[in-house]
Amino acid sequence: MKIHFHKYQGTGNDFILIDNREGQYQGITTAQIEKICDRRFGIGADGLMLLNLRNGYDFEMKYFNADGKEGSMCGNGGRCIVRFAYNLGIHREMYKFLAADGPHEAEIDPDGLISLKMKDVKTITKFHGDLLVNTGSPHYIKMVDDVMSVDVFKKGSEIRNSKEFEEEGINVNFVQQTEEEDRIIVRTYERGVEDETFSCGTGVTAAALACYHNENGFNEVEVKTLGGTLSVEFDKVDEFKFENIWLCGPATRVYEGDIEI
Repeated sequence: MKIHFHKYQGTGNDFILIDNREGQYQGITTAQIEKICDRRFGIGADGLMLLNLRNGYDFEMKYFNADGKEGSMCGNGGRCIVRFAYNLGIHREMYKFLAADGPHEAEIDPDGLISLKMKDVKTITKFHGDLLVNTGSPHYIKMVDDVMSVDVFKKGSEIRNSKEFEEEGINVNFVQQTEEEDRIIVRTYERGVEDETFSCGTGVTAAALACYHNENGFNEVEVKTLGGTLSVEFDKVDEFKFENIWLCGPATRVYEGDIEI
């Protein structure tokens, strides 16, 4: 199979994007995706996405983790696929697309940033002094004093593979609150990649919700990751309920090419 692919990145979270509107890549296998995402023997990426046609939507986002298995929602991937759709000639003031966790909206701001509306979060669970938040993908939030000194691979792998999360997996986010109440720093161990990634959109969103600074109403949290800065805007409705959640940041095309598998 010969595949024409596009490489995109959002704050260092990189993805292989494939235009599958004609369905010619529908039969791509788990093993093929894993090989394509391999950074030594393939193109290399944190994940792969198919842009599919879907009635009632501008497109469907079909996301696969780097291990080749179908994944849950990916926030940075969602922003990248919107940029990809625009570059394919799908131009909208407000995009409406379908992802693993349901419908999403997105827009490209005048300054070129992509704003993606995330699913409402109805609960945050306390777990052994830390927090569990599902923002379309499950996240473990651990607050730390100095996030840059954390061994993210070791500590993240231990939590992800612990007996509570071993079967389904969980993304592990280490979060540092800065001296400014509306700014945090986040590093993430991502399931499916099984390593630290430069950024994780659903993880950034989960961390921002956990670090709200206004008790009720509008919040905006700036989040620094290894790959760059994102912002999360949301309304805090009550103690653990959040609505109108938007993940905002850059998404750029890196290159395109062909690969035979």
